[in-house]
Amino acid sequence: MATDINSVVLVGRLTREANLRYTQSGSPVVSFTIAVNRSKRNADGSWTDEASFIDCVYFAPNSQNISQYLVKGKQIAVQGELRQNKWETDGQTRSKLEVVVNTLSLLSGGNQGQAGGGNFSSQYQPRPQQSMRAPEVQPGYAEPQPSAMPGQGPESFEDDSIPF
Repeated sequence: MATDINSVVLVGRLTREANLRYTQSGSPVVSFTIAVNRSKRNADGSWTDEASFIDCVYFAPNSQNISQYLVKGKQIAVQGELRQNKWETDGQTRSKLEVVVNTLSLLSGGNQGQAGGGNFSSQYQPRPQQSMRAPEVQPGYAEPQPSAMPGQGPESFEDDSIPF
């Protein structure tokens, strides 16, 4: 018996501000659309960009918090699965495919100019902030020289110890 796979990974830019709404049970849901570009060669040999617009839905406890960072132009990465929504309008059945997001990462860009990003998923846990300062050097400390480090370098092992 064959196993089907439904997995989507996309990197693109938000086409507008995210839409935050709540389910009947009070759970937050964020909807947004991302534009994913690809280069396409024309008949004359020149290249043009072609965009695909993909609707996404993010059901997660932290979606209320992240919605403020989902601004037009922001580059994001999403991982999730395709789902087909079906509904009836004026007696006609309509449907559309959308990505139900499991993991969302903020990459760069957007109106707020935030260069940093974050990885958000249903198991969101804030990462500790790391200092970007260079380590302090103690007075009188000298960096070890490569030749002074025993066991480091090509002369420290024999050809017989290579597994291939």
